[in-house]
This record gives sequence, C-alpha cells and structure tokens, in this order.
Amino acid sequence: MSNPPVTPNASIAALTPIAPVELLILPERLDGRDGANRADDAHSQLSAQNDLDAVRAWLANYAETKTTFDNYRKEAERLLLWAVAHMEKPLSSLTHEDLLRYRAFLADPQPAARWVSSTGGKYPRGDARWRPFNGPLAVASQRQALIILNAMFAWLVHAGYLRGNPMALLRQRTQRSAPRITRYLSTSLWDEVKCFIAQLPEASERERAYAARSRWLATLFYLQGMRISEVANGQMGHFMRRLGADGQHQWWLETLGKGSKVRIVPASAELIAEMSRYRLAHGLSALPTRAEETPLILPLSGAMRCLSRSAVHDAIKRIFADAAGSLRSRGLAFADRADELEQASAHWLRHTAGSHMADGGVDLRTVRDNLGHVSLNTTSLYLHAEDDERHRETVQRHRMGWNALPDTSDTPGPPNDEPGDTPDTA
Repeated sequence: MSNPPVTPNASIAALTPIAPVELLILPERLDGRDGANRADDAHSQLSAQNDLDAVRAWLANYAETKTTFDNYRKEAERLLLWAVAHMEKPLSSLTHEDLLRYRAFLADPQPAARWVSSTGGKYPRGDARWRPFNGPLAVASQRQALIILNAMFAWLVHAGYLRGNPMALLRQRTQRSAPRITRYLSTSLWDEVKCFIAQLPEASERERAYAARSRWLATLFYLQGMRISEVANGQMGHFMRRLGADGQHQWWLETLGKGSKVRIVPASAELIAEMSRYRLAHGLSALPTRAEETPLILPLSGAMRCLSRSAVHDAIKRIFADAAGSLRSRGLAFADRADELEQASAHWLRHTAGSHMADGGVDLRTVRDNLGHVSLNTTSLYLHAEDDERHRETVQRHRMGWNALPDTSDTPGPPNDEPGDTPDTA
C-alpha cells in the first residue's frame, strides 16, 4: 500500500512563516497546549506547557555537543514547521498517518519555493533566505531523520509530556548497508585527487590561496584521519612537541573529538612540513606557538576565524567535484571514476585514511587510537598501543607522498575495489 498523498494546506501556508524555531511565533491553537496526544499534566516531569518548550527541553540534553545538537534541532524543527505550516496541527497532535505523509515529504519537500533553499546552499538562521531543506533528502538521510524523531518522541513520552509515540508505529524499511568500500577512495583514485590538486593554477593571489588551502585540506584530513568538526574547530596552537622515550622530539596534534573527548594524534615530519608551507603562503611564521589561535583552515578572505562545519564540507566537496570534472574531461574511460569521486565527502577521507593505514601495515590498535574510535572490533576494547610505538608506526608507514605521484595523464586506473576498509564507529 502506498503512502497517503501529501496535500499542502493552502490556508495555513499563507499564515505561518517558515522560520527557525527560535524566531517562530505560533498561535495558541497550534502551540500544542491542547494537543490530542498530550498526557495529563499531573504526570509530566517537564515544566513545558507547549510543544516548542518541550522540544527545547529534549534538545537541552545535547547542548554540550554542538554537532549532535545542530542535527537534532534540524530534524525536530523540520517536523514542527511541517506540522503547523503544512498540516495545520500541533506537533503533539500528529498521528501515525501524519508521519507516513511526513516520510514522503522528506523525499520531496513541496512546494520547493517554501521549503527548499533556492540555491541549494545554506544561509544563516536569521537570513530571510533560510529554508529548512537544501533539497530532497537521500534515503539514508530520511532514515536518519526518522531515527532522531523517534528518539525525541520516545523521550517526550518517558517525560510524561505525550501519551504515546506515533513514530513507534512507523515501519522502518530495512536498508541493506552499502558496502563499506564505496565510502573510501582506492589508492589509484586518491592519487588522481592529489595529482589534480598538485596542478591547480597559481597565477593570481586568489588562485594561490585556493591551491594552498586545497593541498593543506587534503593533507590534514588524510594524514590525521580527522572528523570534519575536528578540522573546523581546530587551531594551529593545538600542535605540540614533546620528547619521546628515544630522546627525539615528536610532533602531535591535540584534537577535541566526538563526545568532547580529547585525543592526541601523531604528526609526521611530512605533515609539519606541509603545515609550514601553508602558513608561509599566508605570511605566517613556519611553526605555530603553543597558545596560537590561528584556525587550522584559514578562510580565503575576511576575518581570520574558524570555518563552519558546512564551509569545510563544501570546500572538500568542491575539490572532489573539480577533480571529477578533470577526470571526465579525459574521456569516457574515466566517467565511472569521475562519478564515484563526485559522491565523495570529507568523511570519505576519514575512511580513506583508516583504510590506507591498515593496508599499509599499521597495527589496528594504532588505527583505532588515531581515529578516536571506541573500538575496531570487540576484542580491541582490551588492547592499547603505547604512544611511542604508535608515533613511530604512524609517521613511518602512513605518508602523503606529494613528491612521488605517478603519471596519471593518459591511462585510467583500476576501479575503486581495493579491499581493506576499516569499520568506523564515527
């Protein structure tokens, strides 16, 4: 049986603005104080008297983890706006049938002019051009949205704000996991990306800044295996030197990772040389001071401040898209590899780093600690790599190799089917 049709409510659509929840003002009949699914206030553990305050109470649990908070707010906000502006219902009156309609809506938010960014890009939350969507959600993103909303409804029931969880009745279609290998770049395809970056034009000041940033971004993500939020929030002063057991100085990068956990990742001489190259290109000293607040990734223009997570994502996507275009221009023999590269993202680089470290013979315990995973398998919870050995293995076996690039100008490489992708709990 197909999902119920999605029919916009024209009367309310003209009355309710599509705005971020912090700017939204709802009429009393839509704020949920009399929602059909509201529990008896006498049994509620919340002081919230309306849906918006109840959602804020749920979100407050994640306030200390920005990425999680932003993702959860985004999904709750989308559903709340859809409920009041599309269905003319409070969030606390939504039924199982409503949520079937919402699932279909996620795949194609209509009318697009009302729900989707006109450029497909992101705007500040206070900007009049802001929209809840940048486009239709992919199947995996739809599923993730429903998982988050199910958690929200379950919490609101547990808190005594709602009587029941209508999301629990929604049958989740079982999704076959895509092979891990599709989310990382084979050595040959990674070489194509490096070759593309190495030949970027540097005729103008803008081109030189872009080429320098592209090279540093690729190096940093690949050698350190960092998450996009870690790169976006990182500072040059997080690099540090300390004396190893052999009496030699070691470079490390301190990173604030998932769950606000601090870890240190070995920094090879190759990485430090690339950092110096990048800094000198921007008129900075070759090496940072320990307390330096210079961002890991410098903006191409404007104030010297950390880029947003989405800006770093867009920068990486542009590199991959341009590299794919370069591949495609070399003929039909390269079309499949170009298609694959266009799908790649910053997180692919994290998988690529882990896969290539493992393929290069780096101990899996070292890979686990470098990437900040809880575990690579159930037994690795009980294994620990010594820092000195981890540093030696990482800097000796895991290299960028800018000076040893193969000539890929004429012959297409093999498909991206090399084994060795490592599990990721990121």
